[in-house]
Amino acid sequence: MIRGLALQVEAQRAVPARVDHERRPPEAVHSRVSELVEAAVAEGMTRRDFLNGVAISLGGTLTSAPMVWAQESYPPALTGMQGSTDASYAAAHALRDGQAFPFENLPSAGDVDLLVVGAGISGLAAAYFYRQRHPRARILILDNHDDFGGHARRCEMRVGKRLLITYGGSESIQSPYSLWSEPALSLLRELGIDLQYLETAFDRTLYPNLGLSRGLLFKREAFGIDKLVTGDPTRLVADDIPPEHLHARPIRAFIEGFPLDAKARAALVALYQERRDFWPRDSIARKIERLASLSYHAFLTKHWGLTQGAARVFHMRPHHFYALGSDLLPAFVAASSGYPGFQGLGLPIHPSDAAKLEEPYIYHFPDGNASLARLLVRKLLPGVAPGNSMHDIVLAPFDYTKLDADPRTQLRLESTVLSLRNVRGCVDVGYIERNRLRRLQAKRVVYAGYHAMLPYIMRELSERQRMALSRSVKAPIVYVKVALRNWEPWAEAGVHDVHNTIGFYSRLKLDYPVSMGGYRFAKTPRDPIVAHLVHVPVTAGHRDQRAAWQAGRQRLQSSPYREFERHAFDELSRILGSRFDPERDVAGITVFRWGHGYAYGFNSLFDSDEELSLQDVARVPVGRVAIANSDAAWSAYAHAAIDEAARAVDELSRLA
Repeated sequence: MIRGLALQVEAQRAVPARVDHERRPPEAVHSRVSELVEAAVAEGMTRRDFLNGVAISLGGTLTSAPMVWAQESYPPALTGMQGSTDASYAAAHALRDGQAFPFENLPSAGDVDLLVVGAGISGLAAAYFYRQRHPRARILILDNHDDFGGHARRCEMRVGKRLLITYGGSESIQSPYSLWSEPALSLLRELGIDLQYLETAFDRTLYPNLGLSRGLLFKREAFGIDKLVTGDPTRLVADDIPPEHLHARPIRAFIEGFPLDAKARAALVALYQERRDFWPRDSIARKIERLASLSYHAFLTKHWGLTQGAARVFHMRPHHFYALGSDLLPAFVAASSGYPGFQGLGLPIHPSDAAKLEEPYIYHFPDGNASLARLLVRKLLPGVAPGNSMHDIVLAPFDYTKLDADPRTQLRLESTVLSLRNVRGCVDVGYIERNRLRRLQAKRVVYAGYHAMLPYIMRELSERQRMALSRSVKAPIVYVKVALRNWEPWAEAGVHDVHNTIGFYSRLKLDYPVSMGGYRFAKTPRDPIVAHLVHVPVTAGHRDQRAAWQAGRQRLQSSPYREFERHAFDELSRILGSRFDPERDVAGITVFRWGHGYAYGFNSLFDSDEELSLQDVARVPVGRVAIANSDAAWSAYAHAAIDEAARAVDELSRLA
């Protein structure tokens, strides 16, 4: 498997950014890649796995998963299958499946003061906090992906000469005035992030001024007809459009357009408008207890009497925010997220829930939280990119060849840590870097990787901590970015954001309109733009959230690029009709696959109160290894990742 990974990397490098037909004709490239395919097959890989991992296309003759290398050494410009690729987790999966790596036989390559495992926001923040305390420390950051930032991934696409910048993972600084701690806000200030400026950089009026609304897509497989219903008035968690600019239709008029019978439509109107208290004699605490033990789907069908067809309208709505269907979402969470049906229960709203509903979701760089990661990397490695502000970070050219060049701080990509052992006042570290086994010693370690992987890496964990870490099952989620030559079909359809009632993509929308630092977002429907599509491979019928996510991840790992492309063309065509022509309108597609996406959060349908104590057990330091990442907070937010990084560095600072 590891040899196959090396062959994949060689195949990637065999394809130039642009084929020089005189010096390096396509036939020569085809020949070399074909040789590598056969070598990989000899090593036990299937052709499909090899090609899915490499995703090469030269005229479409080698694979159905096209990838274009705009710059071989610049990951944000890669298209095709990105995120957690087969190559990124091959070594970790080999360790999980029992493969032995003889690190103890290797000579040490030296020592560092701090090793950080994981170059996501938590790992980068940990390195930054440690550097503040120890200015002369030698810091090494290792990450298994081909880009830094973890889920805060930058994506660059081109339509002709027009550069489009978007996000492939972590989106925004959510509710900073309400949810972010002082240490996390302090980090934003030190990085030069001005929240008030971000409010002005986000054009909240672009889509409303064109009369565009949100819509619901009904598909013929479930409803007998393909139908787009515009003017959706349903409130969203983390909303960027002011309520008065939603162009929402009255509830009755909106629901009247649903392809359901009159009785089902009447039940939905009642769900939105009537104030029913199903437990009038219960205290508020008892009502909350009831809702916490009941799924939203069960609440809709058992208490509101919705038919399965009517309840299906809400099944996929929680996908993009919670990575759960309505059958796995506690009714109490649905209530706190603004879903209909709870208006008669007299429930209070927690301040943090109110923040998610009321504080606008507009604190957003063009590339989402990738700019937060890029600001951290530039602070740690000033030679990697020019500039010194939140504005110039947007277009700052990053030289990835310099990530590993600074003797004080080094960031090494495509490097998977497979062994951590506390020995004689340090941590013995074994990792694999581009198919080469390496070993070093670190005085201190911050583990900011996936918690469920740590039990395989550290054998000295207690059984209880091992169990606690393994409970951190992460959500499988995919962001698909579609570069469009223009968005006139959307304007003609009257929508900018569509939820799917049932289908492959739960949400299909035009990108967030952010202009800053010399980058300008599309101003008219004639301009190129990126469409953002969300796929969560979670189906109904699972016993609990973890089982659903684990099954979804297995399904995701076997899904080829072409499946995402096919469904994108299909569902965009159903939304936009004959106005949309994939061959004419689509300039490129990048698929960001995150098999381990959102961190697990407490689910009252399946988790006991005792489960909450496992958070503390999981993040207990082990010798000279402190444990960070958003997994440690059971919270899939950037501020949680930063807070856990600060805590981990505090713990290491108390060591002798």
